[in-house]
Amino acid sequence: MLPIIDTHQHLWDLSVFDMPWLEDAPTLNRSFVTSDYLDATAGLNVVKTVYMEVDVSAAQKVTEAEHLIELCAADDNPTAAAVIGGTVTSAGFGDYIRRFAGSPAIKGVRQVLHGPGTPQGTCLAPQFVENVRLLGELGLCFDLCMRPSELGDGVKLAQQCPDTRFVVDHCGNGDPYLISGVLPGSGAGGDAGQADSNLTIADHTDRDDPFWHDRQQWMDGIDALAALPNTICKISGIIARTRPGWTASDLAPAVNHCLDSFGPDRVVFGGDWPVCTLGADATYRAWVEALKEIIAGRSETEQRKLLHDNAAAFYELA
Repeated sequence: MLPIIDTHQHLWDLSVFDMPWLEDAPTLNRSFVTSDYLDATAGLNVVKTVYMEVDVSAAQKVTEAEHLIELCAADDNPTAAAVIGGTVTSAGFGDYIRRFAGSPAIKGVRQVLHGPGTPQGTCLAPQFVENVRLLGELGLCFDLCMRPSELGDGVKLAQQCPDTRFVVDHCGNGDPYLISGVLPGSGAGGDAGQADSNLTIADHTDRDDPFWHDRQQWMDGIDALAALPNTICKISGIIARTRPGWTASDLAPAVNHCLDSFGPDRVVFGGDWPVCTLGADATYRAWVEALKEIIAGRSETEQRKLLHDNAAAFYELA
């Protein structure tokens, strides 16, 4: 069984962290800790993980980062590195991130760009661009997690920050059913908080929906991002949108387009646990098994790169 490095692991202990968005996400409104993650991934050969920020309250972002540095230093868990949260829109971001830039555990920063309070174009504001350029100077990456209709803004940001490495989260947040051309009649229900999706898992067929996109629009955005030398794509997230009766073939068009566009050396796997469980009958194991079915026709070398080797190189995991 091929080893897996999960580049998108969420953990939160509600006895430690305040996460206001969980009030609107009842299915996720409990603690999800390392022991739960180990149960969810049992038998799948997940050898290491990269923690992904969970949108803790602004006052706790330093605490989150310090906690992850300690967690990564311990030898009793698979978490080997972390992408921490940060208010990249802030003039004070530079002082914040410099205090953690020297830690071998901290690999990058994410500020989710698709929240209802985040207008389109936020990532192109001068302060934002300046701070993302600073990440590159410090050797840190930035995760692009944005509305699929706004991938062009991600292209413009990456072009203005050529020395910063970018990770396109969740296949560009494309809806697998819209991408495959199959529009379901009803949604699966469920909800997710700002840590990853900040949307109700539903049919995005209404053009007034901020997450609406068409197939060509998404494909063009992915292709434009892939054309830049400082981007990689995280194959993750799309299982959270699955409807009852879903199969790997429902996810395959989105996954395969990302794999083909970015190429075998610029893609990594992300579990997106526990947000991945918001899809219909969705579990961590179901996502891994579906992805393995999708990539079964690719060479073992390409499979290994996606599941393990690319992440080990990109995040410099020993």
